[in-house]
Amino acid sequence: MNETMVCAVGRVATQPVYREMASGPSARFRLAVTARYWDREKNTWTDGHTNFFTVWANRQLATNTAASLTVGEPVIVQGRLKVRTDVREGQSWTSADIDAVAIGHDLAWGTAAFRRASKAETAPSSTQPEPHWETPPEGSPEPDQPAASAPALT
Repeated sequence: MNETMVCAVGRVATQPVYREMASGPSARFRLAVTARYWDREKNTWTDGHTNFFTVWANRQLATNTAASLTVGEPVIVQGRLKVRTDVREGQSWTSADIDAVAIGHDLAWGTAAFRRASKAETAPSSTQPEPHWETPPEGSPEPDQPAASAPALT
């Protein structure tokens, strides 16, 4: 499937809004991305046009986004770009959304300390059990050597 993946670097423009939906947690916030350029006449950096995107996060990414981001923080967002146009009250509106795959603080502007989400926050929202990844599917040949197990994540 062809999708437009983008990586946007900007600042959190609105406080993330968190909602518990039937399909799982969802969060959204506005991202301001301002172009900067070197103005030779003024001999200084100048702000250019600012683009605003609505960033959507789902499931665990939504929970972590709501707990981690505040207005003004520099972030990097990677995800699928969705551009929509519709008519509201007789006027045509265009909006650009990013369905986020990854969100993180931009370490060019400061430091961050990573903390794993607690077990309560990482509980799956569906009742369907996770597959046992180490067990080969029925009918598949056994591997020649056992795979090295990864250390348990806590």
